[in-house]
Amino acid sequence: MPIFSPPKLSKWLRLSSKWQRLLVLLLVGLLIHPLSSVHAQVPPLLNEATATYTEPRSGLDVEATSNRITTGLDEGLIDPGGQILGCDGLPLDSYAGFEMRLYEPDATGLDIGELVDLTDNTNGVRQIPPNLNNINPFPLSIDGRYNFLLDQTAPLRSPVNAGLLQTPPRDVNAGTPGARYILVINTPEDSEFQERRVGIEITAVAEVNGQSILQYRATSLDGQPISLDGSLFLDDVVVVDNAETQFLFFDIELDASICESNQINITKSADRSAAQPGDIVSYRLNVTNFAGVEVESVVALDTLPTGFELIPETVAGQINGSPIDVSALLSGSTIAFSVVESVVADQTLDITYGVRLTPDAIRGSGSNSAIITANRTDSGFQIKDGPSIHRLTLDPGILADCGTLLGRVFEDKNFDGEQQSGEAGIPNAVIFLDDGNRVVTDADGLFSVQKMLPGRRTGTIDLASLPGYTLAPILYFNERNSHSRLVNLAPGGLVRMNFGVTPTFQEDLE
Repeated sequence: MPIFSPPKLSKWLRLSSKWQRLLVLLLVGLLIHPLSSVHAQVPPLLNEATATYTEPRSGLDVEATSNRITTGLDEGLIDPGGQILGCDGLPLDSYAGFEMRLYEPDATGLDIGELVDLTDNTNGVRQIPPNLNNINPFPLSIDGRYNFLLDQTAPLRSPVNAGLLQTPPRDVNAGTPGARYILVINTPEDSEFQERRVGIEITAVAEVNGQSILQYRATSLDGQPISLDGSLFLDDVVVVDNAETQFLFFDIELDASICESNQINITKSADRSAAQPGDIVSYRLNVTNFAGVEVESVVALDTLPTGFELIPETVAGQINGSPIDVSALLSGSTIAFSVVESVVADQTLDITYGVRLTPDAIRGSGSNSAIITANRTDSGFQIKDGPSIHRLTLDPGILADCGTLLGRVFEDKNFDGEQQSGEAGIPNAVIFLDDGNRVVTDADGLFSVQKMLPGRRTGTIDLASLPGYTLAPILYFNERNSHSRLVNLAPGGLVRMNFGVTPTFQEDLE
């Protein structure tokens, strides 16, 4: 929530200067001094104040609530700024090669644009460690701390900050409400850690008794948590002394986490490399915990290709050879496998299941993919891996020889057994095939059957499905006067089976 929301700000502006000063004193008396000038050996401070007042002239009820400011102080001076921590919430063993970069966003607001042109502080009145000269990029110090100071008088250059995506356009300076940045944690080449990107937006600025109170929101742009509670966004408040920093006002204090890229691994395999419709294929998901700590809430998502059907009774699991329960929830073509047991460091989880290939499988790719997610038990961070893809070569088998049967039921007006122009198709006619299949004609009297086994095939029309019609008498082809048709379907071929009918007429009895 912003420091001053629009409704509270409007009430604030209506107050007399006397009452404004009174509320300022109330708020200032509960704000802590900047961390850079406070010595340790003081217990943690939790500060929050509320005040209510009814203004006599306007009759407005005024409510004011300060932000809750918390600080924990340890031995020595605490420099303002953020610190890069590992996934376990502890400092890394080494920060060699790590670099912090502060960018302006591009026109989309989601990708990096230009590096922020920070004001040079080489000869500044007050140089704040570790980034004494306010350089960008900044190589991380030995303890993983960093800081960037923003100049309120320096205009930002990006389209987003310049307001090109807004109506009407407006200019934005660094360290002012509306300013946006992307903080990038660059990792060393061939590092086990992955790059981080965090979006930062300044949401409110207030001047109170010579101090600036800055509020900003940090948002994860890479899907990884940015705080130890696993949140993807963080609201924070910073208090700085303008007199000491001159125009270099704001120091964003963001403790960001950075995680190893290979904390958990999933591999998908099968008991065969090729299969054909009708076969059963057994799959195995092999998951290994490399996070160094126990993980829980383990879920594997497996997406099956077209024509693959899960056999629920085949689902099983084990951890390091010991059987465990695995639940499988099917949604469309995606299966969510979940286990209740935790997986300790360096243990391996195996999930096995079987699928049956239907004739539709030859229309698909035969490729299915799986991803794994889990939560670290030390920090609660979600870790994931994948997709791991297995490609199964599909052999059509006997279906390669199958053919297609086409046919039509129509009104044969000239009794020649062939359909000509003006002889309409008859809908909803039923034909029984020799393999037991039952087909019904569409609105145009057409029907078709794919993937029929080759050979001599027969079909029989059910005249009971056509009240008011009977077979059309064919004078030149006696075999067409039968209710059945015999066709020879070649392997991979196409054959036609037509039925001519005619309306039945009854003479009026006098």
